[in-house]
Amino acid sequence: MITVQKEKKEAGYEWVDVTNPSKAELSDLAVRFGLPGALAEDSLLPEHLPKYEKAGEIEFIILRLLSSKASLEADTIQEVTDKIAVFIGLNFILTIHRQPYEFLEEIKSKFVDTGKCTTRYELLFRVIAQSMSTFEAPLAALVEELDFYEPKIFLQKKTPSLLQNLYYIKRRASVIDHIIELSKVILKNLKEKITAHHFNRLKGEFIQMQTGAKQVVDNVSNLLNIYISLSSQRTNEVVRVLTLFSVFFMPLTFVAGIYGMNFDVMPELRWQYGYLYAMLFMVMMSLTIYLWFRRKGWL
Repeated sequence: MITVQKEKKEAGYEWVDVTNPSKAELSDLAVRFGLPGALAEDSLLPEHLPKYEKAGEIEFIILRLLSSKASLEADTIQEVTDKIAVFIGLNFILTIHRQPYEFLEEIKSKFVDTGKCTTRYELLFRVIAQSMSTFEAPLAALVEELDFYEPKIFLQKKTPSLLQNLYYIKRRASVIDHIIELSKVILKNLKEKITAHHFNRLKGEFIQMQTGAKQVVDNVSNLLNIYISLSSQRTNEVVRVLTLFSVFFMPLTFVAGIYGMNFDVMPELRWQYGYLYAMLFMVMMSLTIYLWFRRKGWL
């Protein structure tokens, strides 16, 4: 289905926005605007990452933005994000995508219809800025999730699927970081074509979002390290207690084993107070071990 969002011929360009075109419609667009066949086919392939490419007078840009259908378990670029392909020619700008986006309608009504986008690159700036802004809310949500799990880890409260949830938080933040990093090539190639104000604004937003994504990744890594350290500490404490018990009972078991042997010549077995002596001896051994542990600071 092809929708012409705006024809701005009086400003020297027209904007054509296309939602989920068929192959025949895509071929018609390629002929109409003189698009290279390979680039036209790339516009619908879902696996492409952000990039900037130029073929003659045609500039080809791929943007990725947050997918409204991404689940909490999504952890790849293709699952977390959707794609918008942008073609820029001498007198047109063409946007192609599979899903409809409300922010494109807002750009049309607020900026194109009101005459605020007088050039193709002003319109392109709005599309890029709105595409990147789709990551702001998810980043804020990831920070809130971390704030929820952080006290649970430090207070050692059992939370179902803690490690799994932290993994997905880290993966989503890593995807956003990767998308922003790859999108920098687009910004670099537009430096001389958009105004300094628009360039600096986009650059600032890129830096802010990438810094936020990296911070989430680092915080998750720190929390995971703390979780592992606390788990190791609890394990070490259990092992320490078990070791202490084994040390206490080892000499007692040794004494019991000695007098449990079936030898005929064992004088102590016929002593009147042999049992009492053996018990007192084992108590003295346990007390000696206890005092030695206290002196070493192990208890």
